[in-house]
Amino acid sequence: MPSIRIVALVTSLSLIIGIGTVFFRLVEGWTWVDSYFFAVVTLSTVGYGNLVPATALGKVGTTVFIFVGLGIFAAAIQQIAAATLQRRRINPRDGKNRTN
Repeated sequence: MPSIRIVALVTSLSLIIGIGTVFFRLVEGWTWVDSYFFAVVTLSTVGYGNLVPATALGKVGTTVFIFVGLGIFAAAIQQIAAATLQRRRINPRDGKNRTN
């Protein structure tokens, strides 16, 4: 069962991506798919460069989106990794209990 912290972080991450998608759709006029793609690629720091904000509001909004969203994205990844490692320590595949 996922912890409340992980659920909260994933929910926050989904909300940030949703807000970013709507923002880029309205401000830059991109399609919904392009807006969603840009939001996910930007937060994951992949940055393909095929979509770039052209408006001043889009550029400022992108920087705010990065500062707010990147912390949530990193925290979500960290918590998911920690939970996975904890689960493997408690229930390893080889049947041995590892405490270290």
